[in-house]
Amino acid sequence: MNEDSLKSFLDQKVIEYNRPSFISADPICIPHKFPKKQDIEISGFFAAIFAWGNRTTIINKSAELMQLMHNAPHDFCLHHSANDLRKLLSFKHRTFNTTDLLYFIEFFKAHYNKNDSLESAFTQTFSKRDADVTSALNGFYDYFFSLPDVPRRTLKHIAAPAKKASCKRLNMYLRWMVRNDKQGVDFGIWKKISPAQLVIPLDLHVARVARHFQMIERKQTDWLTAQELTGMLKRFDPADPVKYDFALFALGVLEKF
Repeated sequence: MNEDSLKSFLDQKVIEYNRPSFISADPICIPHKFPKKQDIEISGFFAAIFAWGNRTTIINKSAELMQLMHNAPHDFCLHHSANDLRKLLSFKHRTFNTTDLLYFIEFFKAHYNKNDSLESAFTQTFSKRDADVTSALNGFYDYFFSLPDVPRRTLKHIAAPAKKASCKRLNMYLRWMVRNDKQGVDFGIWKKISPAQLVIPLDLHVARVARHFQMIERKQTDWLTAQELTGMLKRFDPADPVKYDFALFALGVLEKF
């Protein structure tokens, strides 16, 4: 398939899957339950961090956590009582346990006590002139773990380009928060990062599809490969390369391409 044909094929897949009917079976359905910006940010962050493995389980565990937070995650993080926290002690999702959850809540409390939005947590070391979100994700990692007494086990739940990770889940989260194409799926509530600066959420499924179409050459599934694939997608749409996540994800996971 030549490049023009590939672009046409992927554009059609974006149209097919970038629509509200996609939401209910995807972890993005969790933040879509909330109208308040801060609730969207926090619930979306947990849903993205939980997003590995079976999607139904991811959605159910995210919904369970939101219920434990009285379906008001922003208010819960800022004003929880000791008894509220005790009710979280049995929560677990795969390798994410109560120790990790309590640190995440502590971070959100510290951040939202001084900031109106989680966007600033990603843009402290970021510039509109940056080629992509590398510095935003590295800066977020350092900031997220800047509180005293960080549990060592919790470090594994936040990826960073500096650690050569593909950062699939955080790139997916940034897609949700930044892209604003009026299609009703992504939220577009953050304005300091441009859609052109986003990096494709790269996992084994997306990488498999990309290699099938000879869009990437690297063998690893890491940050440099995510950048390589994003560079290829910018040839199709330099202003919004990550819209093709809908196509590549759907081909790899839903259509078993």
